[in-house]
Amino acid sequence: MNTLQIAADKSLVAAAGNPHVRLYEVNSNNAQPIVSYDGHSASVTTVGFEKNGTWMYSSSEDGTVKIWDLRAPGPQREFEHKSAVNHVILHPINQHELISGDQNGNIRVWDLTAGACSCELVPEVGVPVRSLTIAPDGSLLVAANNSGTCYVWKTLQGGNTTTQFEPLHKLKAHGTYILKCLLSPDVRQLATTSADKTIKLWNLDGFTLDRTLTGHQRWVWDCVFSVDAAYLVTASSDCSARLWDLSSGDAIRVYSGHHKACVACALNDSALDGSV
Repeated sequence: MNTLQIAADKSLVAAAGNPHVRLYEVNSNNAQPIVSYDGHSASVTTVGFEKNGTWMYSSSEDGTVKIWDLRAPGPQREFEHKSAVNHVILHPINQHELISGDQNGNIRVWDLTAGACSCELVPEVGVPVRSLTIAPDGSLLVAANNSGTCYVWKTLQGGNTTTQFEPLHKLKAHGTYILKCLLSPDVRQLATTSADKTIKLWNLDGFTLDRTLTGHQRWVWDCVFSVDAAYLVTASSDCSARLWDLSSGDAIRVYSGHHKACVACALNDSALDGSV
């Protein structure tokens, strides 16, 4: 399993691996998926939901980005990268632009209305884009790559439908692979996780380093903020997930029940116990 995502209404969780996407009910004792989506021919790297929960999107090492109608068994639309796609995100405001990054270092914006690529960004030729994040208000886009660098763009709405991207900052965040970058819900911080075993928190006002979180013993693959941006959950190859209090920088809880590497995490903020 490579990636997890909880739907906006907290009723469903999607888990994706090689090469299936499976959907589970969150508030159920049934350990079996309610449906499995087949169509990718290689490992699935990202899965996500549209805000109303009527469709999903996914990316894969098979070089495609796919859209899935939750009421139908197969993919409804497909976009070709011609290179392994490491990450894809959905524009949080307009909900009709998918932004994907691939192994060759290309970032493409897919206009779902036009059914075509509307923009291409290439921050470093040939350096794989590992992770993408867009601010909840749509104001910033960040791409993190295998050289440990984050590229930041200010987003501008162009015409009636398409987004334009204005380069804003280049941040050398780590000395090796960045595995995940994530903008906080309040758009004040950027979190980066790395193969160097650390998580770094960057202040978006000047892109200065606020704090480095240490404690994981191996690569840190994934992270997710709480809705109030006060906590961060991380997942690591050291077979653990950690819950961090960002005001102190301390890991206030360690989840160590896994016997293999933890490569994905999701946070159900609607649960009273903060289920991870």
